[in-house]
Amino acid sequence: MSLVIALARGVGTQATRTTTRRTTRRRSTSVSVSSVSSVSVSSVRSFTTHKVFHIEGACLPRTRTRTRLRPRVPTPGPPAGPGDTKARITSGDVRTRVRMQSGTSGVRGAAAQPPQEGFTEPDQVKRFGDAKKRKDPRVLDIDSCYASEWMKGARILITGANRGIGLALAKEAARCGAVVVGACRKTSKELDNVGGVEVIEGVEVTSEEACEALADKLKDKQPLDVVVNNAGYFPDVSDDFTNGLNFSENLKQYDICAVGPLRVTAALVNKGCIKQPGGKVVNITSQGGSALWRQVQNANKGGDYGHHMCKAAANMCGVLMAEELRPKGIAVANLHPGFNRTEMTKKYEHIWDIEGAVESEVGAKRVMHEIGRCGLLDSGAPFINCEDGLLIPY
Repeated sequence: MSLVIALARGVGTQATRTTTRRTTRRRSTSVSVSSVSSVSVSSVRSFTTHKVFHIEGACLPRTRTRTRLRPRVPTPGPPAGPGDTKARITSGDVRTRVRMQSGTSGVRGAAAQPPQEGFTEPDQVKRFGDAKKRKDPRVLDIDSCYASEWMKGARILITGANRGIGLALAKEAARCGAVVVGACRKTSKELDNVGGVEVIEGVEVTSEEACEALADKLKDKQPLDVVVNNAGYFPDVSDDFTNGLNFSENLKQYDICAVGPLRVTAALVNKGCIKQPGGKVVNITSQGGSALWRQVQNANKGGDYGHHMCKAAANMCGVLMAEELRPKGIAVANLHPGFNRTEMTKKYEHIWDIEGAVESEVGAKRVMHEIGRCGLLDSGAPFINCEDGLLIPY
């Protein structure tokens, strides 16, 4: 089996040679990488080197090119004068300097940091607008590049499969020839009407006993090729300092969205329900779990603490699981499914159009396309935006 060294995952075909020297501090860190895709690390403070053992259904050509990459070290600019009211972003630094505006008591929000090559745009409206301008088929027409062949005959378990994006994923997987296990607390008519789906009810991801019971029902069957931890919770309640925080709902979101995937995956792994090696665990998280992007998407307003915090924790869960499950040959990835028009996002229906929200059937294809591209890495877990296939910073 061939080994390919890759830095995370993006959408190019070859990494670029970058060497930058800082005049005030002659120290740099270098790693040798051969990239499956173009992922610039010039403006990322920390990164890991990944070795891809296999990428099933990958749309990108493999490459053996070996390149020396060094993170670009920022060159300090001149100090700002007392009248400087602009938020300045130092080149190559993920931090921003926000200054008080002269004559006002307000603070200017951090400017949107331009995404680096291989990373997606943090501003959702701009991202969708740019995709329309360049007529990007990956964003606007997933069918034009959809790779679904990997699903034929694969055993795929999906939690929260009774509605929303989970139901759409179950339908799409079954349509593409997968053997689907739909796990949920209670089934729905829509799920029952999907042919080729084994429905397992009573799967409450907040219950360790329920997750163990799920594993008991599967342990004597053919191992799962893919586990999709999709069950989630996003209540329509106030959650900020102005209108009031909701700590009980925050904890509930944590229990379902962050600890839930851990309970499910642990039960399945420990009872041999996931293929070893060759299995995949995919956590459906959210771009809302990117701490770096809060300065753009929540500039000067905060809010939805439970949602953002639980998704960041879910991402951490995925990263840690990737490290522990790697020796077993199980790949782990965190996926942002994109903005989908579901009951859970209905409270944002007023921005569905300008932010490019799609029907859940389209969103399901985007997710399945990226699951097929995920492979076993020698460190880390990618955080991928299924809208365009690019990376999201943690």
